[in-house]
Amino acid sequence: MPELPEVQTTVHGLQKTIVGLTIVDVWTDLAKQTVSRKDFLQTIKYLPFFKIFKKDVCDSKIISVERRAKNILINLANENTILIHMKMTGHLLYGSYTYDKNKHSWSVSKKEKNDALRDPYNRFIHVVFNFDNDNQLAFCDSRKFGKVTLIKNSDVNTSVHTKHLGPEILETDFDFKKFETQLLKKPNGKIKTVLMDQTILSGIGNIYSDEALWESGIHPNSTIKKVPQKDLKNLFVAVKKVLIKGIDFGGDSMSDYRRIDGTPGKFHHTHNAYRLINSTCKKSKCNGVIIKTVIGGRSAHFCNVHQKLFI
Repeated sequence: MPELPEVQTTVHGLQKTIVGLTIVDVWTDLAKQTVSRKDFLQTIKYLPFFKIFKKDVCDSKIISVERRAKNILINLANENTILIHMKMTGHLLYGSYTYDKNKHSWSVSKKEKNDALRDPYNRFIHVVFNFDNDNQLAFCDSRKFGKVTLIKNSDVNTSVHTKHLGPEILETDFDFKKFETQLLKKPNGKIKTVLMDQTILSGIGNIYSDEALWESGIHPNSTIKKVPQKDLKNLFVAVKKVLIKGIDFGGDSMSDYRRIDGTPGKFHHTHNAYRLINSTCKKSKCNGVIIKTVIGGRSAHFCNVHQKLFI
């Protein structure tokens, strides 16, 4: 699943390409007359909502693009905001696309010079925004779990899609005290699980929790209230370090994620723990091995020597 660095990388790309453009049309093959879940009713997966969505976004200019947690916020001049959550396998692509009326699908046009968009990982196109410059923004999502909806600019922080979210870790005013306070809201929780809880902290998932815990030397099964403050301080530094590093490397593309030009990020080349099962630990003077366990239904990768268990 794309995490904070992947979403921020996407936002950076969108800020450079679509701001100032006007949406002239929207297409999707996700919209259905009936949906299997109530939370789909306020997304383009529900056909009546999609019809309203399309009417409200067409002929409107994009004025800015932001991020809130793992959500991409595309702000329009008509005071609406398109909210996109990429979920497990989604990513956005910008370029020239062509619609095949016979196949009812989109593909990269022949005139597109950027071959990276033709990467097989980029072929699962389910939403397309057409712009006034004849280019498109395509939402690729092989498992179709992604969310696309519309909210008012003024409701960005109070919408049902965002009001539950914890604070932003990379904000300049987010200090260790706030970090500690948030974690201690679940004192008996396992630290790996709590780090990924979006109501506690925004943006961290499997990859960056594993990497931060490895960096700080804390076992993922440690109980929050048992972790010494000095170790929590190390974790605070590590969390910010790995998230910033993830952004600097353009995100992690070990799985489906691609940047908006279709190219993979490079953070997965720097992993110290995530999915490195049975590898020798890279920590200096550590003779440990990376092993995998399951905590709260999610995988955790960690060193069996230098990462201390606090219970």
